[in-house]
Amino acid sequence: MNKVSIFKDITVKLNGTMGFKAVYFFLKNKPITLATLSAVPFIMVLGNSMLIPVLPQMKQALNISQFKVSLAITLFSIPAGLTIPLAGFFSDRTNRKLIIAIALTVYGLGGLLAGTAAVVLKEQAYYLIMAGRIFQGIGAAGTAPIAIALGGDIFTSSERSKVLGLLEAANGLGKVTSPILGSLVGLLVWWGVFFLFPILCVPVVLGILFLVQGPKSNTEPKPFRQYSEAVRSIFRNKGISLATAFLAGSTVLFILFGVLFYLSDYLETKYKIEGVLKGIIIAVPVLAMALTSYLTGVVTQKKPGILKLLVVWGLIIQAASLAIVPFFQDSAYILLGALIFAGIGTGAVLPCLNTLITGSCQIDERGMITALYGGVRFFGVAGGPPLFGYLMDKSILLTFIAPAVLGGSVGLLNLFLLKQQVLSKSR
Repeated sequence: MNKVSIFKDITVKLNGTMGFKAVYFFLKNKPITLATLSAVPFIMVLGNSMLIPVLPQMKQALNISQFKVSLAITLFSIPAGLTIPLAGFFSDRTNRKLIIAIALTVYGLGGLLAGTAAVVLKEQAYYLIMAGRIFQGIGAAGTAPIAIALGGDIFTSSERSKVLGLLEAANGLGKVTSPILGSLVGLLVWWGVFFLFPILCVPVVLGILFLVQGPKSNTEPKPFRQYSEAVRSIFRNKGISLATAFLAGSTVLFILFGVLFYLSDYLETKYKIEGVLKGIIIAVPVLAMALTSYLTGVVTQKKPGILKLLVVWGLIIQAASLAIVPFFQDSAYILLGALIFAGIGTGAVLPCLNTLITGSCQIDERGMITALYGGVRFFGVAGGPPLFGYLMDKSILLTFIAPAVLGGSVGLLNLFLLKQQVLSKSR
């Protein structure tokens, strides 16, 4: 037997063992492409989460109100949500790699503007910092959603579930590490977080431009009228299923970020836990989400027929975990356990939605469809903390029962209205 045959035989055997399957998949399927694409949602999610731990220091240093400091989050999320459809449109008409690279550059420059303003202008830096945050939000619009579309372009349907699960896990990993990273940087100087953005963006931009091999197209972009008609056709034929899928993605992130906001306040007010330790505890439910996202991608690659089932069950698990909290509110362990299950439910839902939505359209319209979905996700993230904060002032029962009812209702809507075969059917 020659060396090539021996190598193939060993490779097949390794692929058949549980211990080597993940490694084999990574090595076999464009490892540089996977690593670079995964870095995009990882960096994007740092935009808000890494800043949250240093907001009290920012408020004190700039001598501003609680409302003004909260705008550092709002003025990132709203521009991102509003700009995403535009990024999706251009990614369909030009080149997804170029759009991601430009978006990351704007994202990094926004951080550089905010950080430089804080260093040079000190107490007078507020408005330039907010301008930097707006630039970052605009840049964020062309990052993770377009990376998901590009991943859907590059990898075939048989590989797509696992790849999109990996991208969702990278997004979750960013949510896990960002509060810890922000807390650590805040120990040195609060404005240091802004300078991390350009430092992290530079290698990823270079990787996207020079290392990622996108699909080759020999056709010119469709005329605008034909393109817009194709997008409208998708929603005419699949609108109900897409709408319920969009609602599911927005709901699970709305609930997840709302309960994390509650957990942050709970740890500080009841147990006086602050700083890095608080960041680590908050990261636990998000870590559960990231691990579940990856495992969901692995499972659904082999059993794509269960995508809808996992969406429904993920929403139900998340809703049920919230519903028990008010009855055990004095137990920190039960609270944390319930939030871990909420993370598991979220991790089951998001990769399945990514696969369903990217598979619902052809490559020419995929950027727009995933961008619209990304915009809905941004608004869900932005809405969770303020609404949970409002409910927390009312009662603990309302704080958890209302989102539980919402999550359960959206789960039922997806059970009856989301048609997996309709989304997967070619036009």
